[in-house]
Amino acid sequence: MTDSHSVFDIVMPGLQTLVQDYPGRRGLQSKGFFPSGPMDHVSFRIANALVGNEPGAPALEIPMGRLTLRALAETWVAVTGAEGSGLRLNSRPMPLGETVRVVPGDEIACSIVKGPGFRLYLAVAGGIDVPMVMGSRATYTMGGIGGVEGRALVKGDVLRARAVTAPPPRLRVPASLRPALANLWEVEVMRGPHADPDFLTEQDWKDLVGREWKVDLNSNRVGTRLESHRFQWARPSGEVAGGHPSNVLDGSYPIGGINTNGDVPVILGPDGPTAGGFTVIAAVVQAGLWKVGQLRPGRDLIRFREVSLDEALALAARVDYTTDPHHYEELWCRAWTSTATWARASAAGASATTSA
Repeated sequence: MTDSHSVFDIVMPGLQTLVQDYPGRRGLQSKGFFPSGPMDHVSFRIANALVGNEPGAPALEIPMGRLTLRALAETWVAVTGAEGSGLRLNSRPMPLGETVRVVPGDEIACSIVKGPGFRLYLAVAGGIDVPMVMGSRATYTMGGIGGVEGRALVKGDVLRARAVTAPPPRLRVPASLRPALANLWEVEVMRGPHADPDFLTEQDWKDLVGREWKVDLNSNRVGTRLESHRFQWARPSGEVAGGHPSNVLDGSYPIGGINTNGDVPVILGPDGPTAGGFTVIAAVVQAGLWKVGQLRPGRDLIRFREVSLDEALALAARVDYTTDPHHYEELWCRAWTSTATWARASAAGASATTSA
C-alpha cells in the first residue's frame, strides 16, 4: 500500500461500520461465499461518483450512524444514504449527496439515524485502501475476511486512501436523481423457483404482493426478516425434504431471494447463506435491492410489487443513469485547491508517508 496515505482516524466507530466495495466477491457462491458489498448499492455508487472514484471503489457503510472521523490529510469526501443523521463537519451541517473538501483536523460526525433510511455511505477520493482478499476488498462479516482485518471498525483505527493526482470536480446530486427514501417501501420482485402453483397457492402469491410486511428487529446483512405469515401452501409437506411444505432438497440461493423458513419470510442479504433447504418464493430484482439496504429494522413496512423481466431491466438502466456523475450538478468553489497545487502537495505527502 505504498501509493496510499492516512486520511482518517476513527474517533467513534458506530454500530457496525464496514469497508465495502461493489459488486463484491462475485463468482464464489459455489465455494460458499456470498459476495458481500454494500446493502444499498445505489447510494454507495453515488458517493463514489461524487469524489471521482470508480463506482465500486472501497468506501464505508455506516448502519444507524453514530460515526465520528478526524481528517489526517486534505481530501474530498461525499456522504449519501439515510436522512436525519445530523451529519456535520466541525459542528456545522454537512450536506448529503455533495462533494465536500476536508483538511487535517476536520471532524465528520453523525448521530443516530432518525430516517427515513437506515444506512449512510462515505466515500473518499481515491478509495479506501485495504488489502484485496479473494478478488475483493469487501468485508465479509460471516467469514471474517476483507475490509479492515475482516471486522467492523473500532476506535483508533486509521483509514488510508489511495493517492489521487488532482482534486475531483465539486458535484451535487440533483433532487430528481436522489433515491426516494420512505417508511413504507414498494420493493420490486419476480417470482422465484418455488412460487405458485407447485409450492404456493394462488392466494398465497396474492398475499405476498397484496399485504404490508413489517421488517423484523432481528435483521442484518445476512437477511432481512419479515413478520411471520401462515401461508396455505399447495402441498401438505416437504415430502422427502422435511415435514413442513417450505422444506425442499438443498439448492442454491440468490441474493435478494425471499427465503421462507416455515412461516417466516427472509430477504437474503449480501452476507447470507449460499444454499439451503428452504423455498425461495420470490426474488428482489437488482434495481430494488438498494431499498432492502435502507429498511429500518423494527419500524419500516414493505409492499412487494411483481415486475416483468423487461421492467426489471428498465429499472436497472434507470439506476445506472442515477449513478452516472455526468448527470450531476457541478458547483464552483474558490476554496478548491488548483490542480497544480494539489498535485505538488499530494506528491510531497506521499513522499513523507513513505519515508515514515
